[in-house]
Amino acid sequence: MNKQQLAAKIWESANQMRSKIEANEYKDYILGFIFYKYLSEKQLQFLRQQDFTADDILDLNEADTETVDFIKRNIGYFIAYDDLFSTWISKGKDFDVSNVREALSAFSRLISPKHKKLFDGIFKTLETGLSKLGETAGKQTKAISDLLHLIKDIPMDGRQDYDVLGFIYEYLIEKFAANAGKKAGEFYTPHEVSVLMSEIVSDHLKDRNEIQIYDSCSGSGSLLINIGNSIAKYMDDKNNIKYYAQELKQNTYNLTRMNLVMRGMLPENIQTRNGDTLEDDWPYFDENDPAHTYNTLYVDAVVSNPPYSQKWSPDNKETDPRYSRFGLAPKTKADFAFLLHDLYHLKPDGIMNIVLPHGVLFRGGEEGNIRKQLIEHNHIDAIIGLPAGIFFGTGIPTIIFVLKQKRSHTDVLIIDASKGFVKEGKNNKLRASDIKRIADTVRDRETIPKFSKVVTRDEIRVNEYNLNIPRYVDSSPNAEKWDIYASMFGGIPVNEIDALKDYWSAFPGLRDALFERTSDVNAKLKVDNITESITSHATVKDFIAQYNEAFNDFEPYLDQRLLKNINEVKINKEKTILSNDIFKRLEPIQLIDKYHAYQLLDDKWETINVDLEIIQTEGFNATRVVEPNMVIKKKKGKEVEVQEGWKGRIMPFNLVQERFLTEELEALTKKENRLLNIATEIEELIEALPEEEKDSNLLNDKNDAFVVKELNEAIKEVYADVETEEINALKKYIALLDNKARKPEKEQFIKTHKLIQWDAMDANKDGTFSKTNVNKYLVQLQSEFSFPEDSLEYQLVIASQLLTEQKELKAEVKKEEAALHMLTKETIENLTNGQVNNLLEHKWVKPIVHALINLPSATIDTFSLELKHLAEKYATTYSQVAQDINEAENSLAELLDDLTGNEHDVKALTEFKNLLKTNA
Repeated sequence: MNKQQLAAKIWESANQMRSKIEANEYKDYILGFIFYKYLSEKQLQFLRQQDFTADDILDLNEADTETVDFIKRNIGYFIAYDDLFSTWISKGKDFDVSNVREALSAFSRLISPKHKKLFDGIFKTLETGLSKLGETAGKQTKAISDLLHLIKDIPMDGRQDYDVLGFIYEYLIEKFAANAGKKAGEFYTPHEVSVLMSEIVSDHLKDRNEIQIYDSCSGSGSLLINIGNSIAKYMDDKNNIKYYAQELKQNTYNLTRMNLVMRGMLPENIQTRNGDTLEDDWPYFDENDPAHTYNTLYVDAVVSNPPYSQKWSPDNKETDPRYSRFGLAPKTKADFAFLLHDLYHLKPDGIMNIVLPHGVLFRGGEEGNIRKQLIEHNHIDAIIGLPAGIFFGTGIPTIIFVLKQKRSHTDVLIIDASKGFVKEGKNNKLRASDIKRIADTVRDRETIPKFSKVVTRDEIRVNEYNLNIPRYVDSSPNAEKWDIYASMFGGIPVNEIDALKDYWSAFPGLRDALFERTSDVNAKLKVDNITESITSHATVKDFIAQYNEAFNDFEPYLDQRLLKNINEVKINKEKTILSNDIFKRLEPIQLIDKYHAYQLLDDKWETINVDLEIIQTEGFNATRVVEPNMVIKKKKGKEVEVQEGWKGRIMPFNLVQERFLTEELEALTKKENRLLNIATEIEELIEALPEEEKDSNLLNDKNDAFVVKELNEAIKEVYADVETEEINALKKYIALLDNKARKPEKEQFIKTHKLIQWDAMDANKDGTFSKTNVNKYLVQLQSEFSFPEDSLEYQLVIASQLLTEQKELKAEVKKEEAALHMLTKETIENLTNGQVNNLLEHKWVKPIVHALINLPSATIDTFSLELKHLAEKYATTYSQVAQDINEAENSLAELLDDLTGNEHDVKALTEFKNLLKTNA
């Protein structure tokens, strides 16, 4: 399974296993064991590289001090053989919680002095929390054993970009955050927000050879990691990035260290600290040698997502160099204290991003004074308003503050990105196109209507340093306006036609083709069919032709980049290259939103990304791999994993069937469609049944299906009542048999009743017919009887026939599905290279091309709908409505004259007629 599937499987199982333990706590256990597995695997990899044999590894113990010191010098720690993760697994039923306790205790003793700060106490949260996994040692052992077996298949090698471990770790952190309520904010910044901040920071730092980044409230460390990954795209050596992280909470601090270590950062590039960011600034010295190592921390980038509006103590901090320039944040809200701390540690040419609540933009008092100082000292570069509900555990609106120490301009870019998101469950989520639109706007410092504005310092001064986004950017949708004159007398207001100026600019002459001016302020449509008139216009055809020409060679371009050099594709850079190519093709083309096009690429990219990682990691033959399709099912009240068929590691079964097994697929699809039609026909029969029959035993309790047994009984009764001359004659013959008639009587009956088709039955040796054969023929005659189509009998017979056909067809479909499934498996395993490329083209390339090729049509459809709405808006005037009302009232008054009643009724009708006359 790929990394997404493995991560999802682990999460589902872990979420079940945690039972009543809070998600916020359980994450520390599973993530701690994943980290321990990583350290065990890393030591084994190192030892194999050093030519340690299996027996050498088996002999690893603390008593061999020379080997212990050798391993500690090289990787920073030592784990004895008995304490390795793989040894725990191999113990089977002999595994015990005490093995974990002893191993974690030993790890703390066996850290090299050089790595003491990085590893010391890193398993403290896990160690102290083991008792919460069960009330007894036996229950704890069972819970831990289940956890170990759940994560044992996570690969730890991280070859190329196939960073399965990192992906799963991040995936689990996000899932636990989504289930941790308000506590989620303590350790997790949503991935999309991290990516946005990463894009902004990396663009600013992209030309540097060495970079230092710092997160003052590091949480799980994911924000730092995302920033580093983004910057690394522009660097030759990612080991030239140094990471500084500070976190207050011990368990979260441990997550930071684990996450950074597991992502392959060199230990010497990781500096972490468990401390209170506001109370104790980052130490200016090495704690082991403070006198000779005094050195204030200044970095290229600071990023943080601190706790919002937290209380703090500003007492005795007036002289603190972090705050002395700008003032102290109020004790009830530490937001600006965090901001000033981050700014203080920024180099003159650095950049910082900090997530804060919306209130920091406009609150007064000490915060207003700090905001004024930041503006006057020219530190605020950009403000990005994010959608509400984007962070786990809080629905409050948030912003990203972008600040710098030195800037070449004095304006402030203000972006209202609050409207760009997609709803996912309870939370809102930035899409890839939203992130790119924001990052590009920050990079280009553009003013875009309804989205962004470059605001001068003078304008901010006029607004008394209030930076509330709606003061500068109005992102609210345009309220629909109604023209009074057009509402009264008809026509279409010219100013509302003018509002579609982007379309008129793109399609010269189309406006005159559609509208005729009737006055200075009004116009009318000249055409009957708006859509046809638009699509047939020469400029619209030219627009489509221009677009098609721009993307004419896009499919072969994608083939070349993704398929022809499949092993050379730089996965982490390729999407940027493709998006830049799409943007370049769209440059001369009006109306098409390039970010919409980018989203179409991104929608397909994750699939391509995963496939490329697998192919580049496992080899081209991975395209021919078929693996068990494992699903979770309930058995005896417990959820267990069982195999349900097969699936291609890369090749989807349905795509293989569509490309190479078309005859078999079409035959199966035809039968499946017939099953759907049968279900519809049965539904229609049920709907047409008389109400008294619906209340009978013919239908189930929900009245949405026939009860087969009852229907069959009813059919028997229906046929038993069928009478024809032949049927009645046959019943008389049966009566002869029941009365023990002799052979001459039977022969005489057969001879005189020519209307019976005697040759349709099997005769006895003496030429007479047995009761069994006669009854069989009788049933056949009855079943062949045609009832009137509007009769109940007809409905029941048809229902019976449909149910019989349905049952037979379901059996056939099940058998053919299984056969096609196995044929597909065999086909994938024997694909030629050419067939593989054909399938990858249909899986990767064609969906992107198809999505992009439809953009012009979608744009024209939108335009057409807007014009139709405009035409319909004023199609009926108020004068016409008033006239219709008047005519209706007059008609009603005439009808009232014909009504009679008692004295009170007549009095009421007279008053009603008077009211109608008054209104008229």
